[in-house]
Amino acid sequence: MTFDSVMTTVLEFVREHEAWAPVIVFVLAFLESIVGLSLAVPSTPLFVGVGALIGASNIAFWPIFAGVALGGFLGDWASYALGYRLKDRVLEWKTIKSRPEIIHRTQHFVQKWGAPGVFVGRFISPIRSFVPFVAGMFEMGQVRFQAANASSAVVWAYILLAPGGVFLRDYFA
Repeated sequence: MTFDSVMTTVLEFVREHEAWAPVIVFVLAFLESIVGLSLAVPSTPLFVGVGALIGASNIAFWPIFAGVALGGFLGDWASYALGYRLKDRVLEWKTIKSRPEIIHRTQHFVQKWGAPGVFVGRFISPIRSFVPFVAGMFEMGQVRFQAANASSAVVWAYILLAPGGVFLRDYFA
């Protein structure tokens, strides 16, 4: 099954079952934000497609927006918690041992930029899920992390959905 066929199937399902759309996008955003799963669940293009679907139909924007934002927020929180709990044990994992630069570069990024780095990190695809994980590993303060996490989740969801959901709606009106 190709990514295009998955995207088409999900978009058709969202169109036919609007009530499930917030749940579907929540799960996809949550999974995309979990460290390690983000590469297997690349939902960003799908959210842009859902935004376009919102704009081309009468599907409500705000419940889907809330699903994407909340899923991204909770996924990053879970990644932070995993990093906080596992700490240096992660460095012994086979996949990390083969590419330790992922952790080291992300650690440098988080230590250099702090909470603003967590905010910006959500928008950088290769390190998106590693930033909260590393922030937890190296014990970034919970309040600083969650402030950056919450604000970036809201902006991220809006940026992905609004071009289609808000601007296309005017075009089709």
